Amino acid sequence: MFGKQSGYQYQSLPQRDSTPGLFTSTESFVQTQFRHQGHSFDYVPRVTDNDFTDRSQGWLSWICNLIVTFLVFTCTLITFPVSGWFVLKMVPNYQRIVVFRLGRVRPPKGPGVVLILPLIDQWQRVDLRTRAFNIPPCKVTTKDGGLVSVGADIQFRIWSPVMSVVAVQDLNTSTRLTAQNAMTYSLGKKTVKEIQTEKVKLGEHLGTDINEMTRPWGLEVDRVELTVESVLKGPDESLTGPVILPPSVPGLEGITGPIQQLAMHFLANSGPSQPPAGHTHVSSGDTVSFVDEQGPRAPTAERKMNVEELLRAVELFLSEQLVSQVGACFQFHISLHDGQIKSYYVDLSKGRGAVGVGTLAGVPDVALQMSEEDLLALFEGKLRPYAAYTSGRLKVQGDLRTAMKLEELIKLMRQQ
Repeated sequence: MFGKQSGYQYQSLPQRDSTPGLFTSTESFVQTQFRHQGHSFDYVPRVTDNDFTDRSQGWLSWICNLIVTFLVFTCTLITFPVSGWFVLKMVPNYQRIVVFRLGRVRPPKGPGVVLILPLIDQWQRVDLRTRAFNIPPCKVTTKDGGLVSVGADIQFRIWSPVMSVVAVQDLNTSTRLTAQNAMTYSLGKKTVKEIQTEKVKLGEHLGTDINEMTRPWGLEVDRVELTVESVLKGPDESLTGPVILPPSVPGLEGITGPIQQLAMHFLANSGPSQPPAGHTHVSSGDTVSFVDEQGPRAPTAERKMNVEELLRAVELFLSEQLVSQVGACFQFHISLHDGQIKSYYVDLSKGRGAVGVGTLAGVPDVALQMSEEDLLALFEGKLRPYAAYTSGRLKVQGDLRTAMKLEELIKLMRQQ
């Protein structure tokens, strides 16, 4: 009504005191690609040497603001020192106060004692200290066809209090979502091997990418540390060649990667004198059976174990020592092939432990929901509990760390 069209050029806020590291230079910020329209801080006056003069304000609006401010200040002065309890604020050195007087932004105040006029001033504290958050593990599809569960720990700080209040409504949530999207997009251009071996370098590049998007909000990312939880799916061999780590071979689980690969090669190609796979060569009364571990196998009607048989096998391994290691009871809700859901329990909280069909009498420490195939794969060692959880095949209700203790029972069964 009383204003005119703004034609501002925006710069970052300079630092008011001599404390280093809280703000960045103004010139580098203004001359970058952030000088464009469309942000919510398009209505903040040009900031040069703390110049917050609002040049878009008409003369009539300016006179009205001046009169109202003078009246409020006079009333505050007359009622002092009673009003001092309400208008004086203490601001520590690591904070600033952003003030909106009659709806228009003012220079950031602090540190020290700050005067806030009642009725016409709206204010908000801004913490300039470094803070951190973590991105929970999420699934990332790499350019070589792999599937990796990757998280990140991010540290950031605010260098412009005004921009952090004016430019974005929820700074923490916006920064978290921006960092997660940038991580997914950046790692999607890398291979599984690059993600595993170049985490530090990728973290630095990711921090630069996040800064390009968050600096208009008055925020700067200091450090990004990637955490690779697990490789849910290996890279596609047609794109990247042989996989670096060979899959586990029955009987060779305890052997390291290169030795296991050599043993697989030896078993598969031991020379022209080796009989065909599955045949028996008899010499001097000895019988030796050669099996090609990687060769094609004839289909066999192998009977799969069901959940009841698995429970009977688990019952054989129950002991007081296992109960002392785990100390928790687990409730399983298993989805069967016919669509039904049956409940089973494994109680490792007292005595020698117990297993059975149905629900526990008390409240279980952890409730787990999965399919019958995933449960059998879990106890056979083909599926790790954490990998099942991050891939969504295992749903956990309760403490995740307690749920991961189930791996003690799985390790004990695999050792036998």
